[in-house]
Amino acid sequence: MKLAVFDCDGTLIDGQASICAAMDQAFAAVRLPLPDRHAVRRIVGLSLPQAMRQLAPEAADDTHGLMVDAYKDAFRTARAAGELQQALFDGMADLLDALRDGGWTLGVATGMSQRGLTHVLASHGLSGHFATLQTADFHPSKPHPAMLEAALDEAMAQPGEAVMIGDTAYDMAMARDAGVRAIGVDWGYHDAGELRAAGAEWVAPTPRALQEYLLA
Repeated sequence: MKLAVFDCDGTLIDGQASICAAMDQAFAAVRLPLPDRHAVRRIVGLSLPQAMRQLAPEAADDTHGLMVDAYKDAFRTARAAGELQQALFDGMADLLDALRDGGWTLGVATGMSQRGLTHVLASHGLSGHFATLQTADFHPSKPHPAMLEAALDEAMAQPGEAVMIGDTAYDMAMARDAGVRAIGVDWGYHDAGELRAAGAEWVAPTPRALQEYLLA
């Protein structure tokens, strides 16, 4: 068994424009000043409640709840209108095909919702690639290891047979706490130094380099 579990946003896809737009609407809905775009990119990967607490620490819990609802509404509206920007990173489709053909079982562990992840995979023709899909609907936020532990269980893999691939320190910490190898990618939201400090054994500069590393 070889199990490769991928983060989604910032690793498989580039959704930062849609994330920032939805976050602006969430803050506007409760009449808070719009957040800094860099700060928003920093929280990608966390569950929405935890992200709101980090971005608006002075707001009350009920305000955070309203912000979460407004963010979800913004995403649903954009999805229905066909306006979401969630492009697959160049080379990622080839990487996934090569790993699957090379005998790897694939999974996803993401702070996105199940509905959001299902839409992303379907829109890029990737729905049949993954044996296990773990989302924020059913687990604590990263870096808690619950999502990765569930992926291992569902794929019937041992921690030593798996690797977590992601673009944030949250992904690396989750892998470390689950006893799984951690590999960072250098095209997402946290820089290579942060990923290594959080436990990455290596940081891939491109999807092609990651393919060669895993299939060596």
